[in-house]
Amino acid sequence: MSFNNLQLIEPVLKALVHEGYTTPTPIQQQAIPAILEQKDLLGCAQTGTGKTAAFAIPILQLMHQQQQQTPKGRRNIKALILTPTRELAIQIEESFNAYGKYLDLKHLVIFGGVNQFSQVNALRRGIDILVATPGRLLDLMNQGHISLRDINFFVLDEADRMLDMGFVHDVKRVIAKLPSKRQTLFFSATMPPEIQQLANVLLTNPVKVAVTPVSSTAEMIQQCVYFVDKQNKNALLKDILADADIKTVLVFARTKHGADKVAKELNRSNIRAEAIHGNKSQNARQSALHNFKTRQTRVLVATDIAARGIDIDELTHVVNYDLPNIPETYVHRIGRTGRAGASGIAISFCDHEEKAYLKDIQKVISKTIPVVEEHPYVLTNNVQQVQRPSQRPSFQKRPNSNGNGNGNRSGNRNGNSQNANGFRGERRRSFSSSY
Repeated sequence: MSFNNLQLIEPVLKALVHEGYTTPTPIQQQAIPAILEQKDLLGCAQTGTGKTAAFAIPILQLMHQQQQQTPKGRRNIKALILTPTRELAIQIEESFNAYGKYLDLKHLVIFGGVNQFSQVNALRRGIDILVATPGRLLDLMNQGHISLRDINFFVLDEADRMLDMGFVHDVKRVIAKLPSKRQTLFFSATMPPEIQQLANVLLTNPVKVAVTPVSSTAEMIQQCVYFVDKQNKNALLKDILADADIKTVLVFARTKHGADKVAKELNRSNIRAEAIHGNKSQNARQSALHNFKTRQTRVLVATDIAARGIDIDELTHVVNYDLPNIPETYVHRIGRTGRAGASGIAISFCDHEEKAYLKDIQKVISKTIPVVEEHPYVLTNNVQQVQRPSQRPSFQKRPNSNGNGNGNRSGNRNGNSQNANGFRGERRRSFSSSY
């Protein structure tokens, strides 16, 4: 199947060709026709499946068709996309810009942490599509700068992360201001009971799309775990990064302070690293993300909240420096690599205190994560084996995966996505055949 089979209009198809997209992903194949039929949609989709395009493309088409049938006047907000983080909001707005390149539709992204002056000015000039985080949206609504009375399309993206971040009450306040007659699209990587209840309230006879099992991990992602004492995690990370073939690494730390500390230690060893978390200014966060995407920075150290919207082509490695205490978070983290058909490597460090977290993660993903049994800092009953072996833990390139590689936003980019390097420990349990 190609995008030509999805009844898309010529300006949208032209934009997709410009972006290099040829083949829709499974969620796009299922969601786009349903949305074009103006049905509500409940999408349960793992990160990296192309869901942004799955809702952005049909919304743009429907809005363009409506625009052709109504006289021109002041632009009022017709579509609202609500998302939990600034980074994700920015990337969604970039997607609307790309897919709507040849349409006369104006869009804006708003988020907190920056001066509202330019956002308010853009709102006054009139926009069609608004991408927003909950806090800044409610703030500008309370100031009278935003009205939701004309909304025809409402997208709630990353609903489970909204719950994790404590935004559910803000979301409900926004929903209360929406017109009852609208099309609602609801997306979540996982479906805990509270999220299912919210979906039941929001949606009317929705089409349900689930492209991967809830809390599953991408089959293309090769996973492994190192048992290591907390105090030796920095040394182990540096050993892993001694492999020059590892070009980009996203490292997850549990706390903001921890992220800063890891980045500082890596820079002391002449490994270019930057940290990204909620205490950083928006300009600092965007600068760090830009440097990472352009490979000026080799390692980006992030907390979970800051990393939710990071979407980077050809990210080969994710390292869980600290294991998350919520198993579903592990799925989101490693989903930053192995995106849209490409392969990837997910490495986790586990100290004594984190063994319970590892057990919960393996239960949720229904897999036993292979253990790297020998490395310079093996943890064995609180005794560190610190003699260095003749070789560091090393990595070797994996063969390219078959099929087309996808772009960071959605569809396939003509099969040109570069695949990740494969992982090889010095001596480890064999990876299962599912890899």
